[in-house]
This record gives sequence, C-alpha cells and structure tokens, in this order.
Amino acid sequence: MISVRGLMLIIGLALRMTTTAAAQTTTITETPIVIGRSYALPSAIMGAPREINIWLPLSYADSGKTYPVLYVLDGGQDQDFHHISGLAQLGTVAGTTRDVIVVGIASVDRRNELALPTQDPDLIARYPTQGHSDRFRRFLAEEVQPFIQTRFRTSGETALIGESLAGLFVVETFLKEPQMFDAYVAVSPSLWWDGGVLARQSGAHLRDQSNDPRTLILTLGDEGPEMQAPMDVLTANLRDHALPGLSWSFTPRPAETHATIYHGAALDAFRRLYAEPAK
Repeated sequence: MISVRGLMLIIGLALRMTTTAAAQTTTITETPIVIGRSYALPSAIMGAPREINIWLPLSYADSGKTYPVLYVLDGGQDQDFHHISGLAQLGTVAGTTRDVIVVGIASVDRRNELALPTQDPDLIARYPTQGHSDRFRRFLAEEVQPFIQTRFRTSGETALIGESLAGLFVVETFLKEPQMFDAYVAVSPSLWWDGGVLARQSGAHLRDQSNDPRTLILTLGDEGPEMQAPMDVLTANLRDHALPGLSWSFTPRPAETHATIYHGAALDAFRRLYAEPAK
C-alpha cells in the first residue's frame, strides 16, 4: 500500500513533469521594437559622418501626405531624440497634435558645435574647442536639411528645438539666420555664455530682420540670476524691437529646474506649434 506521503510525492512529480512539458511546447516570439531609423550622414563641413535619427509618424507609410519637420538639437539616441519623438508619437496616437517628422541631430562636442565664440579667457581655457556654432549651422543648412527634404515627404514647415547650450544655439540661429526655420523653441537657453553678449546684441539683430512670419518660444525655470538676467535683456529687446511678423512668447516655469524643465516645455511647444485645427 502506498503511504499518503508517497502518494503526495508521486502527484508532485507528475505535476512537475506536466509543467515542464508545457513549458517546452510553448514558443515565446521575440521581435525588435523599431522606433525610427538612424543614418550616418557624411559631412564635408564637419569632417566626419554624423548621426541623424528620424522618427516618422504612423501615417507616413500609407498616406502620401507631406509633413512638417521638427529638428532636435542634441538629438542622439543617448541624448534627447527618444523623449522628443515620444511626444510626437503621443500626439499622433491621441489625436491632439498634427503628425510631424522628428529629426534628431546628435551632438559630439557640444561647446564646439552649439556655442558662439567667447572672449572669456576662463571659458577658453576650460573649453579650448569652443565657439564653432557657425560651422554647425552651415552643416544644418547645407547638409542636414537638404538630406531630409530630398529623402522624405516634407511640407516646407520647419522648427528647431533645443535646451541649455542647444537653446543658446536656437536663439543665436533665430537672431542671425532667422530664415532657416519657421519656428524656434529655446528651453533654458544658456544665454550666460560669454557674459550674455548674445542677449545684449539681440536688439540690433532684431532690427535687421525681415517681417516674415516666425515663431519664437522661450522658457526658463528657477535657475538663478546668471540664467535669468540675460533672458530679461533678450525679452526686453524683443518687446522693443521685434517686428509684427514675429510671434514670440516667454514662459517662466518657477516650479522647474534646469534638470526638469525640458519634457514639459517641449510638450507645450508641440501643442502650440502643431495643434490640430478646430473641427
């Protein structure tokens, strides 16, 4: 006669054998999640191939339509590309914003590529490669934008977004080459660079601009007087010298810091620039 303990051992063994057999016959399918495509774009201007990342809206493959393009500075896969393209995807799925192509331009040496030349000896000593934003701007205008325009169905509507040093580059590009983009979004721009010279010169640049329609979106968190003072100079010059064709705004975000401001500010910019038309 089998004891109760023996019977329990037999039942337990049978259950384990059944579970093992079931596991062996279950196939788990693994597929990659494809968010976008990355290109190594040859660049004569930069002297090396550069990483360009593209997110296309879900409707792109079948619609035949053209799309606005948002260019993202610091747009590498390990930089800001994923969270900005995620906002575009959210708007597409929820139907809250228009479909847009997101183009991430990766940075390699940020102070070299995104900062204008400084006369500050301390900054020169700390960052000896700094100050070649003009070259990076030519790279965008002469190599990146033509690549996007010829390879993808674009509508001609363009915007540039960046935070911190990339925000400084956005403001500099808006002031010096405003025709490059239709809209500019500068989140916590590092206007303190070179003692705030760009903000002080902004009035002269604004007076030289055409009256073509443009949009400039500025925002800043609670980041201290070094960041706030040059922003105050810039906004004062905008109030005094901006032409009627420019739609500009400055939104203080006192609840945010330099480290926390970007995602929410970018979402607000999406809602403003790509709002779905009222039905």
